[in-house]
Formats: sequence, structure tokens, C-alpha cells
Amino acid sequence: RLHWLLHPPVSLRAVNAVISYSYSYIAVNIYVKIYTSSPFLVCMDLALSQREVIDPNYLWIGPDGKNLKGKGYVNLTATGKLMMKGFKTQMSGSYTCTLSYKTIQTDTQKETNNFKTYKFMLYAYREPDYTYQISVRFTTKECGIEANGQFFEELKKILGDLISDLTCQVIEPSYKCHFVKLPKHGLLDELFVTFKVNPFAPGWEALCSQFSYDCEDVTNSKVQKARELIEEFFHKQTYILRHEFRNVPAIHYIDHSFEVTRIDSCRPGFGKNDISHNDCAGCCVVCDRGMYSPNNEVICRTCRNIRIKHYGAKSC
Repeated sequence: RLHWLLHPPVSLRAVNAVISYSYSYIAVNIYVKIYTSSPFLVCMDLALSQREVIDPNYLWIGPDGKNLKGKGYVNLTATGKLMMKGFKTQMSGSYTCTLSYKTIQTDTQKETNNFKTYKFMLYAYREPDYTYQISVRFTTKECGIEANGQFFEELKKILGDLISDLTCQVIEPSYKCHFVKLPKHGLLDELFVTFKVNPFAPGWEALCSQFSYDCEDVTNSKVQKARELIEEFFHKQTYILRHEFRNVPAIHYIDHSFEVTRIDSCRPGFGKNDISHNDCAGCCVVCDRGMYSPNNEVICRTCRNIRIKHYGAKSC
């Protein structure tokens, strides 16, 4: 997303040359996935790139106000393109490039020194961590019978074993029994079962260390697989009920009652903001200066006690 703020050039006439300062601030938001390389940032606008540029020189300044030339974590080409390598949280911030070049009048050979400045805002981001909230329903003989609780405990064990190889776990399981009136039927007793599935079973951190610094892709893939296994398990209940039971069990799965919702969370120091970061609305973007996130919420909070000067703060 581009925001243009163009200032009219100021010319200082010397004896044999003209110095033209044209500060063209192009505030471009760039989102870089943590531990990956940024795209190349170009120190030139489209109009200028289609013209002849004489004696171009590029000066890149990082968020700390220092020249980026010669830094080990940058790839700076001869044509002024900048790439940040292995992007980390603390590398977020404002990157400014000043382009200096000459224009020469054909008839008089008078040289004009021109200066243009371009600004880029780079933000580290991570993929959100996925958790799935699942709800299913079962018919039961009566709400008050002890068998309901026994069934629920057995169901939790089956589901836990089903996804244990994926280092995923069932959390916050619960059930309630309700009386349900269906059209053209009397009152039915039903168990409303809800639980969540996340990829953070004991041992997940050790498993992640085998893959990459940033593990969301791995954990999210595993919890998606866990959700698919659980959905397949409940869908099979309908087939089993119809083909393997002569007498319908008192407690059995209600066909098409499976419902699932994905819940996103962000790592500490990151959060979502659909307004200020609408170009990366689904991302967990590093918390801006003056803000922080101490836990796995999806928002960055404003710190009113002290002035936070760095990105990705986890405390206030």
C-alpha cells in the first residue's frame, strides 16, 4: 500500500551547476515472515526507473539511523536494491534510502544534482497458531444417568489417543445434557459435547526444533491433520451405527452434528490489527513501538506506564 507525499523541489543555483532536492517520501508497508528474507526494496520510483539515470548513488539508513552498507544481514546490490536476510523481530522499523543522481542539459551540458528519498516500513510477522473448537451431539436415554459421564470420559480417551502421534491434544472438554424438542417429535435427551484441539501436547517444542526456527507451519499442519482425523472419526460413527448394530445404543452420535471453528492466537510480542495492518490482516504482526503483548492473545496492548521504543515488546 503506497502513500505519496511529494514536496516541490528546492533549487540552489551555483555558478556551474544546479542542486535539486526532491524529497519524495514513499511510505510503503512491507511484511516479512520472521526468519525469512525480505523482498528486494527498490530505491527508485517507477517513473524514474524508465528514464536515464546518470551517476546514481544510494544511501540506505536502517531503523537505528546507521548506514546499512557492509552489514552482514543485508544484501545490497550495485543498483541500490536492498534485501534483509534472516529477518528478526528487532529488525522491524523504518528503512530510508536517499538516491542521488545527475541530469545533464544537452545544449549547455549544465549538470543538476538531484536527491530523492524513499521510505519503507518493515514489519516482522508470524503465522497465527491454530486451535480448533469442535462441538458434537449425542442422543442419550436420560440426562441424569451415570452412564453419560462414563461415556464422556471414554470419548476423551479415544480422541486423545487418536491424535497423540501428532503431538496434539484435546483441551477444555465439557458436556451438558439438554432436552430438545424437534419438529414432529417429542422431547429428546441430548449430550452437547465441546472441546478444543491444539498442537501443543507435551514434547511439541523438541519436535519443532528439528524443523526450523519458526514452527507455526509445522504445528498448524499437524493440528489440521488432527482436526481431519477427528472429523473422519465422527463421520464413521454414522456408518457403524447403520451397518454394525442391530439394536441402536442408548448413547450414539447424531449425524451432521459435527461443527468446527478455527481460533487463532499470536505468540507474545505479536498481534493482529485489521486497521493499521490491513495489508496483512490475517498475520500476527510484531507489536509497534509503544505497544506490547505478554501472552498468546491476538491483540497488542498500549503501554501507558513507560515509553516502549522497540518493536515486539512482551511486557510493559
